Amino acid sequence: MSRIGREPIAVPAGVTVTIGEGNLVTVKGPLGELCEKFSADLTITLEGSTLTVSRPNDQKEMRSLHGLTRTLLNNMVVGVTKGYEKKLEIVGVGYRVEKQSGKIVLGLGYSHPVVFEEKDGIKFECPDNTTIIVKGINKQAVGQVAAVIRSKRPPEPYLGKGIKYTGERIRRKAGKTGK
Repeated sequence: MSRIGREPIAVPAGVTVTIGEGNLVTVKGPLGELCEKFSADLTITLEGSTLTVSRPNDQKEMRSLHGLTRTLLNNMVVGVTKGYEKKLEIVGVGYRVEKQSGKIVLGLGYSHPVVFEEKDGIKFECPDNTTIIVKGINKQAVGQVAAVIRSKRPPEPYLGKGIKYTGERIRRKAGKTGK
């Protein structure tokens, strides 16, 4: 039995979970609504304020889907109650970020500014000109947007300049040595 898959999910007050035809699960909470379709082979049940996932047999595919489905459901419940956020730091002389009416404008040393707009429930915050906070209720979307922003100027190993996650350690390399 999957250790992760057999754990029940506690549904907090203020969150409604609806299980529809073909395992279409809708989770509504104070921050928004998420909807996801899961494998029809698994059984998702809501008893009171507890959500459980069970599998029909011990085939390899069912075992792998069991834990995955439970984790995705838990991420949906946490997303509509607390939300998710990723923090990015910009390191480098002249590199900066600025928030303008629903979008962020990044100056990353290119000949043009790089612009990202808020969409699909993703919001940006810029407490200062070197920090970006990506917020949203969908964990996958928040991580994807943060990864795309980071990919515009990934940190380089010699000077450490670029966009990095807060807390990320950059492996530094030694530069050229003289004679």
